[in-house]
Order: sequence, then C-alpha cells, then structure tokens
Amino acid sequence: MSNALRTATPDPAPPTFPDPLKVAADLARRMGETANARDQAGGHAALERGAIRASGLLTLSIPTEFGGQGADWPTVLQVVRILARADSALAHIFGFHHLQLAGIQLYGTPQQQRRFLTLTVEQNLFWGNALNPLDRRTAAVDADYGYTLDGIKSFSSGSVGSDWLTVSAWHEPTGTALIGVLPTRQPGVEVQADWDAFGQKQTDSGNVHFSGVALPATQVLQAPGAAATPQSTLRSQVAQLIMTNLYLGIGEGAFEAARAYTVDEARPWFASGAQSAAADPLVQHRFGQLWLKLRPAAVLADHAARELERLFRLGPQVTARQRGELAIAVAEAKVLAHTAGIDISNQMFELTGARSTSARYGYDRFWRNVRVHTLHDPVDYKIRDLGRHALDGSLPEPTAYS
Repeated sequence: MSNALRTATPDPAPPTFPDPLKVAADLARRMGETANARDQAGGHAALERGAIRASGLLTLSIPTEFGGQGADWPTVLQVVRILARADSALAHIFGFHHLQLAGIQLYGTPQQQRRFLTLTVEQNLFWGNALNPLDRRTAAVDADYGYTLDGIKSFSSGSVGSDWLTVSAWHEPTGTALIGVLPTRQPGVEVQADWDAFGQKQTDSGNVHFSGVALPATQVLQAPGAAATPQSTLRSQVAQLIMTNLYLGIGEGAFEAARAYTVDEARPWFASGAQSAAADPLVQHRFGQLWLKLRPAAVLADHAARELERLFRLGPQVTARQRGELAIAVAEAKVLAHTAGIDISNQMFELTGARSTSARYGYDRFWRNVRVHTLHDPVDYKIRDLGRHALDGSLPEPTAYS
C-alpha cells in the first residue's frame, strides 16, 4: 500500500445546522417581547437585526456548495411567516435579504454566484434592497471599469444597517435598467433613515443616494439591454411570495392575539348569556369565519412555495408557460393572504372589545403593518390577472410585480 493511501484522510463531514423553524420560533418569541414598544418608537432595530444575524438564518437560502444551509423555498418562506407573526417589519427585512440572494442566483454568472454567496457566508453579510424598478432616478453612465451611478432610490428596504445592496439603475443609451451589487459603505453611497410610514416602521425602507458611485462590470448581474428569461423573471415571484407570507404571518399573529385576549381577558357581552367571552356563540361564529380566511390562504401559499421551489431548481430550463402558471399560483395565494391579513387585523377589535384598544397591547400594529405593506402593488391587478386566466387561460405578462 502506498504512503498516499495510508495517510489519506476522509473528507470532512458537511456542516450541520439547527432546525431553522425552531430557530425562527425562538427568534420570534424574543422579538415579540419588544415588538409593541419598538413599533411605537420606530427607527432602526439594530439590536434585533443583530439577533437575526447571530441566529445563522442569513445563510438559510444559500446552496450548500457555497457553505450555506441549502434550505428550500417552502422552508425560507415558513421562517418569514413565523417571524411576521411577532414582528412583520423585521420579517420583511429578513425576507428581502433572501430576495437579494435569490437575485444573485437568478441573474448572476457562476463566478458571481460563487463570489457573492460565499462572501455572504464567510462574513455573515446582511443584504439590503435598492432596486425599486419604478424609480428611475438613479442613472448608470458607461465607464471604462463598468458604470458610474448617480441619483436616488426610494423604498430601499433593509438598506440601513446592511452590508451590501442590490441596486437597479436606468441606462439611457439602451432605455433599459441594469442590476448590480455593491457594498453599502462604498464611497458615494448615502443611506437615509427617513422612512416615516404609519406601519412597518422598522423596515429601514428610506432613500439611498448615489453620487459618482463606481459599479465595476464584475458586479453587474444583469447588463443593460439584456433580454429577460423565464428563469430571471422568477425574482418577482420570490418577492411576491415573501409578501404573501408576511401578510399571512400578520394575519396569524392578529388571530392569536385576539384568541388569547378573548380567552384570558375579554368580558362577555351582558346580553349574550354566556359565562365567558369565549363561550359566546356569536364570538365563536366570528372566530370561525376568520379562521376560514387564514386556512385557504395558507394552503395556497404553501402550494405556491412548492411550485416556486420546483421551478427555481430547473434553472435555465424553466419555460415561459411554467413561469406563467407559477405567477397564477402566487397571485391566488397573495390575494387571499392580503384579504386575510386586512380583515383579521381589523375585525379582531369587534371580538376583543374596547379595552383591547389600549396602547399597552399595541394590537393596532397588526392592521397598520398589513395596511401599509399591502399597498406595495395594487391587489386589483392580481385579481384582474386571475379573471383573465379564468376566462381565456391567458397567463400574466412577466413584470417586476407579476
């Protein structure tokens, strides 16, 4: 036997990771303890974002070949939903972190994927978003090294406190946008903590300013004029399912808050004849109605997540029809989650009564958060797409929102 064979050692075992759903549940429990106070204060949740970073969940969607946990999309989206039950603002930031990682996998070359995904694992990076496709105020000008960026991007979720950003910029010569990535603290990048909506207060979704920012060609994921493919347009479906699970998580959180308050604190209405609020047949009936909003939304969301996973793994083999059918499945889930989140967070007060509106509970944050976030893109256009599909079988045109 040769010395080489005698001294050979087995390959190291792949790293093991804790159950992400259990990690998420513990994280949600801790975030829930301060969610009301932080919602009232607004601002940047640096401590809680640090807890997300320390949890290990930032590598959840990164393939194992790059050192990540290699979780499938149903698992990633379940984590978003679990976190949203307690704190939908931080769930939004977490979900959008993984949206940026999805973009790298969908747009990036093999070399770019290895570089940026491995870097994310090695440095435990937190990604932010500056890709708002409807905001063309950031211009990309050709340069020897790639492009120079100047302008502003709004609705830049997760930008405050991020390590890297995904950014889109308008390229006037081609009349198209490019998509690239760059460090948040690169010279010329200024992140403004000026998000002031009445809900989702801690999503760090303010403006990002770019002044003479160098974007090397090696950091351009999608060059100006590049033709979209069915694979690349899956990014919008990842985004839409993140939102779907945010709305579901908010609805589930509101439902549980209402249930616990009704059982533990609510008083029965004098005319009900019931010994407790939970024993009132009308209250039971209303809870049954709210439950029937959550259940079908969850079933469709889980179905759409499985379909996303299947197509995501097909890579460039995804067809336009498959992509369109996924968009229908996602639209179905999102519309029902939108409705469930809005209705439950509103109607819960009719069941819990006047005392439940006290600021010490902060139950209004469920409604404010889902009301703000569901305005991201008009739900009526999702319903229109579903109606068209029902009438003539047509599939939605791929856009950043459909």
